[in-house]
Amino acid sequence: MNYKIKGSIFLLSGIILMSGCAQKVRVKALKPAEVSRAALTKKVAVTSFKNDKPNISGKIEANLAKHKLDGKQYFTIVSRQDLNKVLSEQKIGTSGLIDPSTATEVGKLIGAQAIISGRTGNASTSDTSFYEARTKCNKNGCWEVSVRCIKRVAGLDAEIRMIDTQKGDIIYADTINKTGTWKHCNDDSRPLPSTMMASQQLASAIAKDFSYKLVPHYVYYNVTLLEKPDLEYTKKQELLLKTSLAFIKAKRYDRAEKLLKKLINSTGEKSYVPLYNLGVLTEAKGDYEGAKNLYAKADKLTVEPVEEINLAINHIDKLIEENKKALAQLKK
Repeated sequence: MNYKIKGSIFLLSGIILMSGCAQKVRVKALKPAEVSRAALTKKVAVTSFKNDKPNISGKIEANLAKHKLDGKQYFTIVSRQDLNKVLSEQKIGTSGLIDPSTATEVGKLIGAQAIISGRTGNASTSDTSFYEARTKCNKNGCWEVSVRCIKRVAGLDAEIRMIDTQKGDIIYADTINKTGTWKHCNDDSRPLPSTMMASQQLASAIAKDFSYKLVPHYVYYNVTLLEKPDLEYTKKQELLLKTSLAFIKAKRYDRAEKLLKKLINSTGEKSYVPLYNLGVLTEAKGDYEGAKNLYAKADKLTVEPVEEINLAINHIDKLIEENKKALAQLKK
């Protein structure tokens, strides 16, 4: 996420030509889990998957166990030993997809709000030979040679299901497919991964993809600042803008805010540049409503579209909505 138009050479080309790469502020924002119901089930058990040679179930369990927000562990994971003991006592298979009625029964016995089960497909690999050109030289000149190479494509899929043990229904189910490509040529020392090695990497990607959808998480993005006056500034006003940008670059947002507020007052709130820049700092602090108000004030002062302000206006409402949703997930 970036308040810049695709292809940065087209964004405010006049400013870029005069001032080089535009200055930015890095913003941290809380995003809600993609699967909201999953985020609301805080005590989870992960069964052994069927045919799980690359251990996707273990990787999912590890990802969920280590996921923290603001230093606090998000999920409580029921130990695999306790889960397997209950499954064994109930004469239920310890691997594979568990149906909702079974999950409800097991969930009551182990105190889990949700159970994740699954089935891992067979890893596949295919090799293709090809040649690449190389240039070799000596004192007599240069010439081209062909080097034999092999491209290896590996694939792995997993069917994964998360069941609510209290309601007895499926919270989330998906079949995730991952592929990877590796290359080895006769003149390099990098070996091709074995099928097992490749499947381990793909299993980690599947586990990460699935786990990521279940939890609120932080994202980071850059927001471009405005660096040039939009009005005819006095020398003092130019200095206020320049110094505020210097403090922002030094991550002294407290000082930068004071200077930008002085500039806003000095210009009689007629300049959109300090209003927008202050909005960016306000967004970086997590005050999204305050940032929205500042962006709206800046937008009213523009006589023609300003790309950074347009992107901020279009972005801030979604950010507010997602933040509220994420905070609601955390409170449950």
